[in-house]
Amino acid sequence: MLNQISHSSTNHVAERKQERFEALIQNSLSKNSRIALEADLKHFENWGGSVPSTVEQMIEYVLYHEGKYTVATLKRRLASLSKLHNIRGYNNPISSEMVKMAVKGFTREHGKPQYQVKPLLKEDLIHVLNFIPDTTKGKRDTALLLLGFSAALRRSELCRIKCSDLEFTDRGLVLTLTKSKTDQTGQGRKIGIPYGRGNVCPVQAVKDWQATLGGREYLFPAITKGGNIRDGHISDRAIADIIKHYAKKSGLNYQRYSGHSLRAGLATSAAMCGVSSHKIRQQTGHKSDTMLSRYIRDGDLFTDNASGHIF
Repeated sequence: MLNQISHSSTNHVAERKQERFEALIQNSLSKNSRIALEADLKHFENWGGSVPSTVEQMIEYVLYHEGKYTVATLKRRLASLSKLHNIRGYNNPISSEMVKMAVKGFTREHGKPQYQVKPLLKEDLIHVLNFIPDTTKGKRDTALLLLGFSAALRRSELCRIKCSDLEFTDRGLVLTLTKSKTDQTGQGRKIGIPYGRGNVCPVQAVKDWQATLGGREYLFPAITKGGNIRDGHISDRAIADIIKHYAKKSGLNYQRYSGHSLRAGLATSAAMCGVSSHKIRQQTGHKSDTMLSRYIRDGDLFTDNASGHIF
């Protein structure tokens, strides 16, 4: 009897350790990453696949979806399945040479330039600001657009800024990002935003809005049609809608803009002004020039152009 109790207790401890271990693995991934992994696994299983998979099954999966999905979508699904195999300690068929060659062939035949949203450049942003009304919501949106642009923020970062994350100094505003897409452990990163030299000043816009906001926790809360400020913060989807709304109102092609347009706009505008990639990355938080180049859009094609130095 004592042996049975001891064995049962040992199993219980082992189960608790396993649960804790699985929880740690879950916490190592962001919420969006977990959602994407679960969705891609479900898609694979609905097709008839299973994890662990085989090289033959993965090739069938690629061939079955040829022409049904873009290269980017298929690669993302395979990356998720590859990660799941590695997490669970299975042999990874996606890393086999045969599967990699099949994907490479698929890419060569069906690959096309990935769609990119249009950056909201400095000139366009200033143009858009002229169409924002002088209302409670207008003050919030002005501060939101200028801060999101100047700090090159992702919409997920912008919507969750707290008033306690702001520090005003003689030289401008210091924003502390307590957590971001590339900082899931919450080590934090400080971003400096200087006072504007012209009529448009992001620091003053944030100051004006914070004075209207009162003592609320989040810098950018939702606002009702009647102008009442709610508790909590707006959604990241709402930020994309705000950008599109004012782009349309100001006569720009609003369908080309999204929540990433502010971040891409700062990076591209800075590059056009000749700012070094190191300084741009200091603002955006990118770890390398390779990653940064995805955000610097075609507006930089003519900056320090090689042909321009010849003719």
